[in-house]
Amino acid sequence: MEDLPEALVTEILKKITRTSDLNSLSLVSKQLYRIEGNQRGAIRAGSGLCTAIKALTSLCDRFPNLRKVEIDYSGWIPGHGSQLNNKGLFVFSSHCSSLTDLTLSFCSYIGDSGLGCLAYCKTLVSLRLISTPQITSNGLFSVAVGCTSLSALHLIDCEKINSVEWLEYLGRDGSLEELVVKNCEGVNHHDLLKFGSGWTKLQKFEFEKKKGMSDLLPCDEVFDSLYDAHTTDTYDFCCESLKDLRLVRIKTWPEIGLRVVLGKCKALENLSLEYVLALNDNDLIALSRSCSNLKSISLGLNLQRYSSDVQYCETRTSFTDNSLYALALNCPMLQIVDLKFTGCDSDWPSEIGFTQEGFLALIQSCPIRVLVLNTANFLDEEGMKALSSSPHLETLELIFCPEVTDVGVAELGRARKLESLVIEYCGGISLQAAQGVAKSVDYSKKCSAALSKKIGLGGGF
Repeated sequence: MEDLPEALVTEILKKITRTSDLNSLSLVSKQLYRIEGNQRGAIRAGSGLCTAIKALTSLCDRFPNLRKVEIDYSGWIPGHGSQLNNKGLFVFSSHCSSLTDLTLSFCSYIGDSGLGCLAYCKTLVSLRLISTPQITSNGLFSVAVGCTSLSALHLIDCEKINSVEWLEYLGRDGSLEELVVKNCEGVNHHDLLKFGSGWTKLQKFEFEKKKGMSDLLPCDEVFDSLYDAHTTDTYDFCCESLKDLRLVRIKTWPEIGLRVVLGKCKALENLSLEYVLALNDNDLIALSRSCSNLKSISLGLNLQRYSSDVQYCETRTSFTDNSLYALALNCPMLQIVDLKFTGCDSDWPSEIGFTQEGFLALIQSCPIRVLVLNTANFLDEEGMKALSSSPHLETLELIFCPEVTDVGVAELGRARKLESLVIEYCGGISLQAAQGVAKSVDYSKKCSAALSKKIGLGGGF
């Protein structure tokens, strides 16, 4: 091996992907040790990491071209040894001149001063902070000012982040392309509108509000089913580069907040709305009119109260067939549809705003390849027959759909088009009927604990 040209050895090592194999090979010879160290572009460490400054410096010298570093202390207890602290993070930031991607997960001893050290990382492109309880808005502001190449920022379960000066600064700079904020209690969805001109370049955005006990209960407020948030220019910004949008557990009434984004995303390809309060048909209609490139839509819908006048109030999910007709008319590239309904009783079909007629209009108008239906009480045997004639359908998942029976599944079997069929907790469908309907069949009569939580059986949303 020592006689082989270094370039050839380097190419051989590039084909080895398992870290354990690379570690073993590096012990064979000094040449392999040096070449493998120079080539290593990523490390993932946690409880086994020696946090002594000398050891960390030696580690960085061993791998001088690190581009991706992930520090993960999930499951850590004091008996596992010391965690990486601010001084340790300074070693990484000052020695890893090629660092572009950094993830800090469950790092309890890294605070604002440690995060401020990242100003040395002029090449840092992506930063993910997950359950870092000591980091505040001050630390994020240091990152916003110092890390001028930053294009992706993920903040998940960061308890002490509240003020949004960092967000306003990043918005003025306009370099961020990906922003994910989940379960950060001090940041609400109205704050995100302070991102200002930063929305122009943003391509991926996710905002998820932390789940609370009140989320398990039906909302007592009555929302206006005719209100149109997209006829006013209250928020003067554009997000025409946005391709991926996900909003979870936010309230868009009486203040509009992020709801207005739905009418401004001309390049949107993937949309996910989960348990967003107060949305109505006007929101999806506005979105469909501007998003002809929409390829995937996922809706997690729960019961809400709507009224168009003071005389009448109905309890149902947010959208009706009008939304489905708008998507069918304006979104010719739609390929993936995922519909989840929580808390809807099969004895009260009107609790779901969609009917089978509107649903089939969407399926028959768009090239749907993947369809996931969770507690879709409106789908019956006739609907399954219509599905069987869908020319593009490849994958079908039915979860807790009580009106679908063996007869409906037989229609799919006669069409012989499905690549994959998943049946979960559908009492009217037998294993015998499901077998052979698709090339791959996954059948479960009972509902697992994980699935119960997903569909809202006893687990809320």
